[in-house]
Amino acid sequence: MADGGRAFIGSFTAAGGPGVVTAAVDAASGALTVLGSLNGVPDPSYLALSPGGQTLYAVSETAEGAVAAYRVTGAVPEPAGRPVLVDGNGPTHLSVFAGHVLTANYGSGSVSAVPLRPDGTLAAAPSGVFRHTGSGPHTPRQQGPHAHQVQPDPSGRWVVSVDLGTDSVRVCTLKEGGLVLHRETALRPGSGPRHLAFHPSGGHAYVVNELTPTVTVCRWDASDGSLKPLTETPVLPGSPAGDAYPSGIVASPDGRFVWTATRGADVLSVFAVEGEELRLTGTVPCAGHWPRAIAESGGFLYVANERSGDVTWFAIDRDSGMPRRVGSVKVAAASCVVFD
Repeated sequence: MADGGRAFIGSFTAAGGPGVVTAAVDAASGALTVLGSLNGVPDPSYLALSPGGQTLYAVSETAEGAVAAYRVTGAVPEPAGRPVLVDGNGPTHLSVFAGHVLTANYGSGSVSAVPLRPDGTLAAAPSGVFRHTGSGPHTPRQQGPHAHQVQPDPSGRWVVSVDLGTDSVRVCTLKEGGLVLHRETALRPGSGPRHLAFHPSGGHAYVVNELTPTVTVCRWDASDGSLKPLTETPVLPGSPAGDAYPSGIVASPDGRFVWTATRGADVLSVFAVEGEELRLTGTVPCAGHWPRAIAESGGFLYVANERSGDVTWFAIDRDSGMPRRVGSVKVAAASCVVFD
């Protein structure tokens, strides 16, 4: 087994998930081998690593809303301090930025900033909570704001938060422990943006929309923190025959491809990057049910299939970008996978 580092898998404990899972990665085959798990907080649905990879942070996607820190130097995650309430409802995503953990709180439509101590543990409370405002035309999903993702841009100067409820992406800075709005970019009404992935060049961003199964291509200018929508491309080759709710989106490290996952249709979609446009080149089954998140690592694409309870990995064809299923590991109610 060739050492490919480690993977960390989140899950929904309310649906029988084991909590936070640690797995070894085989660099040659992409295979995951579960090492251990910890049920530390309810529903650790999304995870993020510290820059040095020694500490793992997890949201607790509950009405109370919290974030937890774990040391991950061993086979089993170990709590690093107590969970911290984020003053937000239903955090679905988090990232590390400028000495803070940022959480996107879906239920309350806000983004919380929790300071990090020098040892990587969490401060006792958020230093700021940025509350989104607005709504959209889709009833009942857009009656108010629903922050779904928050992450830094590639330059490290800006923070972007994607809001499904307001059909917009907010560009912010972090000042005095809280997010400050720089500008808000409107997307098509009713599209329901969920997650955003940057092109490795840093010049474009791709927003996957949950309420209409499409991807919006945007031009990104880090010099002034501006996001400009350009084109919108369906993630499926025809009209959906049933439920179709896109979830994750990933750009390939070489910038030639973009992949999305769609729940209900249970497929992965492959796009060729052609300048400022995406071209859908094909879809493949996700080899499970309800793919909640996807990640790329070492030339493999990993899918967290929530309802079938597995993480499945695919080898990626270098010429076409098409994924080919290689294997899977059982993780009940799997919700995300990240790599060190």
